[in-house]
Amino acid sequence: MNSNSNNINILDSKEVFIAYPLLFKPILKNRIWGGNKLATLGKELTSETTGESWELSMVENDLSVVANGLYTNETIKTLIDNFSVEILGDSITKRFGKQFPLLFKFLDAKSDLSIQLHPNDELAKKRHNSFGKTEMWYIMQADENARIILGFKENSSSEEYLEHLEKKSLPTILKEYKVKKGDVFFIETGTIHAIGGGILLAEIQQTSDITYRVYDWDRVDENGNSRELHVDLALEAINYQKQNPEIVHSKTENQENRLVSCDFFTTNLIPLNGALGINKSNELFYVYICTEGNFEIVYNSKTLKFKKGDTILIPAELKDYTLKGEATLLEIFIK
Repeated sequence: MNSNSNNINILDSKEVFIAYPLLFKPILKNRIWGGNKLATLGKELTSETTGESWELSMVENDLSVVANGLYTNETIKTLIDNFSVEILGDSITKRFGKQFPLLFKFLDAKSDLSIQLHPNDELAKKRHNSFGKTEMWYIMQADENARIILGFKENSSSEEYLEHLEKKSLPTILKEYKVKKGDVFFIETGTIHAIGGGILLAEIQQTSDITYRVYDWDRVDENGNSRELHVDLALEAINYQKQNPEIVHSKTENQENRLVSCDFFTTNLIPLNGALGINKSNELFYVYICTEGNFEIVYNSKTLKFKKGDTILIPAELKDYTLKGEATLLEIFIK
């Protein structure tokens, strides 16, 4: 663990947690389908195939590191190990232990992602000792005619699915959605899906890195190798029923507009144009993702400035603050 400039040892159990809005260093991931649009979110890219920026993660081997304030250079794991109730809240700590239960990312799909799905909690626990992966997407930018794949056009079956997989015609029975900036989609576990090329989005998901890839457009890497597929694992995990994942929502300024509410997270859209005071329970941590504009968080007579591309964790202990500026924010918490 790194010591900070104030020489405070946060491992000292007597030390009081100082609550403030926490910003983290992005964890950039090169992907075969990635591009360079994450630079528009202020990410310092070193590759033309940067597909993901993990903004807040407690996935093993991908631990987010604080980028601002008193706890700069401390990992999210170190903070939660020592101050779980102060950061997560007592009820969340009782439910998840000293584990941050969500993972936040930005994704840049220059070309199509594989057709894939994620297992539910029960299957993920049994097979991988992991959470499942319920997720949602907020489209931040989309090229003309960009599309995503989500679920089947009509109710299907394992037999029909396998037949089309064998014929390499699986996309013909899957539902496509043309997308534009501001569109929202909720992807339940078991939903077969793919992000199409030309899309930049924010992803909110359970803390899990379990993906079953079933079709990868027959592409190979620079060495001529195909990526691994997980056809057998996916068979039991797929939801073969037609779904309606597109979220219709309001966009009232300076108000929390509900997008998604599920067992794993709740997400609101805040079109900020001025100021919005927040008074929350000390049982809840909040996360804000800035998808457009600039804003400030005013708390305890202090002000911190944030911009498009920032993801901010508000510890449970910080109950009262004001959002000020002109920005589009996603607000996430767990009930």
